[in-house]
Amino acid sequence: MKNPFEDSELTTIIVVADMAKAKHFYLEVLGAELFREYGGSSVVLKFLHHWILLVTEGGETADKPGTAFTPNKNKNKIDKAYTIRVKDCQSSYKILKDRGAEFITPPYDWGQEIRCFFRDPDDNLFEISEYKG
Repeated sequence: MKNPFEDSELTTIIVVADMAKAKHFYLEVLGAELFREYGGSSVVLKFLHHWILLVTEGGETADKPGTAFTPNKNKNKIDKAYTIRVKDCQSSYKILKDRGAEFITPPYDWGQEIRCFFRDPDDNLFEISEYKG
C-alpha cells in the first residue's frame, strides 16, 4: 500500500492573539528560525526539525466551513501541550528563564525524569523534560 505522506512534513498551527508578542517569544525565547511571513497574519517557523505556523484569529473559509481559528481562552484547561526533550533540564530552564520564559515552577525531579512547564504569550503549554532513565 502506498504511503499518503511520502516526502511530507508535519506543521503545527498555533493561533495567536498578538502576532508581534508571539513572534518575539518563538524567535527570541525559544530560538526558532523564521522561514517566512505573509499577510501580517501568518508566520512560518522552523523549530527542532518541525514546522510551526503562527496565525491570527480567523473565521471559517470555503475549505473549512463552520470552523474558526481562535486563540486559547482558558490557560487552566489544556487540550494540547508541547514537550521538548532536553539533555539538561536545569540548564535549559536557566537559559529559557534568562530569555524571558515564565515557568509555572522550577524543574521538578520525579526520579527518572526532571521536568517543568512554561507558557507562550497565548498560554499554550510547553514542557522541558530530561529523561534520566
